[in-house]
Amino acid sequence: MITNQAFLFLIFIVNGLIIGFLFDFFRILRKSFKTRDFITYLEDIAFWILTGFIVLYSIFVFNNGEIRFFIFLGIALGVVLYMTIFSNSIIKVSVFVIQFIKNIVKKIIKIVSIPFSIILKLTKSVFHKPVSFITLNGKNFFKNFKNLKIRPKQAKITK
Repeated sequence: MITNQAFLFLIFIVNGLIIGFLFDFFRILRKSFKTRDFITYLEDIAFWILTGFIVLYSIFVFNNGEIRFFIFLGIALGVVLYMTIFSNSIIKVSVFVIQFIKNIVKKIIKIVSIPFSIILKLTKSVFHKPVSFITLNGKNFFKNFKNLKIRPKQAKITK
């Protein structure tokens, strides 16, 4: 019986470690990518749903649905252990790796976009003069058309 409870306590310490990692996952996302407040709220909701699912799943699978105080103590101990031992190094390494990958992707996009920018410049130079001629003359035409005053023909009076 005691060994079973010690095993359960260890399982819920591992749950706490997993929850701590999940918490850091969302912290890493926030540090690596700028997100709007609405997205942050959605991330918080997703964190709590996942955390609840992990805890409830573990309680039902490993403890037959029985809720005991040492379960929450084990989860809290696991989170504290994770935050004190692993959190800083995991966040630093993950943010560095994500920033490195983002820089590589930016450089690849920059290199791949060179032919498209050349084509855009060529088409701009070819079509710039005709398009600007049409737009300028079109503006002048409509401006002059507005200023035209058309007088109705007066009926000739014959005597």
